[in-house]
Amino acid sequence: MSGEREPLLRHAGTSGRSRGYRSAMSPIERNGDDIEFTEISVPERFNMKQYVKKCCTLEAVKGKLPITKWLPKYSLTDLQCDVISGLTVALTVLPQGLAYAIIADLPQQYGLYSAFMGVFVYTILGTSKDITLGPTAIMSLMTAAFASSPVKDDPTYAVVLCLFCGSVQLLMGILHLGILVNFISYPVINAFTSAAAITIACGQVKGILGLKDIPREFLHMVYETCKKIPETRVWDLTMGLICLIILFLLKQMRKKKWKPNPHNVPLTLCQKIIRKIVWLVGIGANAIVVITSAGVVAILHYYGYTSEITTTGYVKPGLPPFKFPSFSVQNGNSTIGGGDIISDIGTGLFIVPILGLVESIAIGKAFARQNNYRIDPNQELLAIGVANVASSFVSAYPVTGSFSRTAVNSQSGVRTPMSGVFTGGVILLSLAFLTPLFKFIPKSALSAVIISAVIQMVDYEILPKFWNIQKMSLIPWVITFLTSFGLGIEYGILIGIGVQLLLLLYPVARPKITVDYLDYVVVTFNQAIRFPSVEYLQTRILKHMYSEDEKPRSVILDCNHLASGLDYTTIMGLIEVIADFKKKGVHFSMASVHPEIKKELDHANVVVIYGDSVADSIRRIKEKEKAGEMDDEIESITVTNGKFQANAINGTPIPNVPEVNYGYSKGPNEGDSDSDSEDGVRL
Repeated sequence: MSGEREPLLRHAGTSGRSRGYRSAMSPIERNGDDIEFTEISVPERFNMKQYVKKCCTLEAVKGKLPITKWLPKYSLTDLQCDVISGLTVALTVLPQGLAYAIIADLPQQYGLYSAFMGVFVYTILGTSKDITLGPTAIMSLMTAAFASSPVKDDPTYAVVLCLFCGSVQLLMGILHLGILVNFISYPVINAFTSAAAITIACGQVKGILGLKDIPREFLHMVYETCKKIPETRVWDLTMGLICLIILFLLKQMRKKKWKPNPHNVPLTLCQKIIRKIVWLVGIGANAIVVITSAGVVAILHYYGYTSEITTTGYVKPGLPPFKFPSFSVQNGNSTIGGGDIISDIGTGLFIVPILGLVESIAIGKAFARQNNYRIDPNQELLAIGVANVASSFVSAYPVTGSFSRTAVNSQSGVRTPMSGVFTGGVILLSLAFLTPLFKFIPKSALSAVIISAVIQMVDYEILPKFWNIQKMSLIPWVITFLTSFGLGIEYGILIGIGVQLLLLLYPVARPKITVDYLDYVVVTFNQAIRFPSVEYLQTRILKHMYSEDEKPRSVILDCNHLASGLDYTTIMGLIEVIADFKKKGVHFSMASVHPEIKKELDHANVVVIYGDSVADSIRRIKEKEKAGEMDDEIESITVTNGKFQANAINGTPIPNVPEVNYGYSKGPNEGDSDSDSEDGVRL
């Protein structure tokens, strides 16, 4: 959308009342007697009947169909821009669809089957004017990694993956689980994308060289490619290198920035035409190279040179049948059932949907910021989920947003998602009438298209930024990048996410602390205390208790940064610390305790010296020392017959201490008596 026009895709905000809140009158006391009422919002009790009724309203339905917001404002100018953008994107997706199907280990027509249904669905449900859905290099590689059928050229596994991918994404959209993609950090995504791009590019070297029988695993693939270099077909190599050079030169024309005319002289009609032609040639570089190379092969075939250049061969003509995905594969005399197919796909049922969401939403947000509008992430989940489910009915493999085609769409001046209708229409016409001509397309030309598309995904410039800004980000990047090559691209992303989560949780387990030595030792944890950090808390507190000499000193825990509640494990750890302090005859105090935390400690019968501040805690401890008092006379903690028990110095149990089941079970010869206290486990 241009700056001078109001965007057709605009999302209205929602009021607090529409988010499930109702009004109530809350009493506020003044001067002890007077009571006035003020209106506040309190959550309504969940009512399924009302919720369903609310979801079935016309307004709710319109909210899930963004097309109803911009279509009534649709103009002839919008139509003109969308037609140009749709046709331009079609020139890009046609050769890419054929090429990406090769990456997915499928016949070429399945790349086109995956390219039209998604754009139709997104026109109705999408919230970004720029995004165009379809096959991508990453999704194609993931399909080959997780959904390769044991039967050659059989799409059943890929189509089942597409159906489940869409179902998972749709369910996430309904449950508003788009937040899960936020747990995949940028270093992990960047490393995975770069590794995938290198893997794809290296996998297409065989097409440039005309080699056959090259495995898909990266290390094995590189070894076999180098081993078979003497078998290179000269005609294929020549065609591939020429296509690569031409693609590089033509795409530079797209980046051409024209200098403004001096003195702001308006452009002549000839200048406008020349600039438009240069731009169109740059945008349609893939189509120009594929069509030209296919023409060269057709001429060679006419003169009898039919085996010099390796071609894609026969491409099944016609549109795909619209049917429910099959859940069985005939492999010789045996039949592979749906359960075996799902088992073989395995973790791909969850990895592929997440990657699809990450790729699509990241692209949508990037172009929304660039063009000054906003997208709805949860609506995007619904749109891409429905797109994948619908695509599975036309024999497609998983689709997502394409960065390269979205960039082309945006640069073409797209105004609304309607451009997808024209893109999909061109693809359908090509499947219906142009497939006989696809047999002349050289494999080396398609390999050149893939290499030129993915090589720009390798982001090596990010490494110095990681080094200068946060060196810790290099750890998940390097691990993800290397494991993607060594173990496989599908395992690289999983390991990268795991490493990033460990780095995310490490500060929780090892929080930073500050220690001050006043009259007593003041220990300050600079963040909330959670159960992974309990042992660390105990160790550090007990260490600083003996910081200056062998005589223990009283310790004050400054809780000024602990604004949230404590979990049960943390409370038990504090009880152990208190018990150890009392055994040594020194005090443990907590200063600036939040009321919520104090309430939880009181419920757990934790008796400790509270201070409004560190100075107040020091004063209270001195008062206790002067009076010779020990408030909480806890000597030890034992677990007897699976029950938690705190004991006082005089040996009597302290009442009302919560019991904890540690999984202790009585043996067959044990009675019900608790008198055998010597079997207790002392903490």
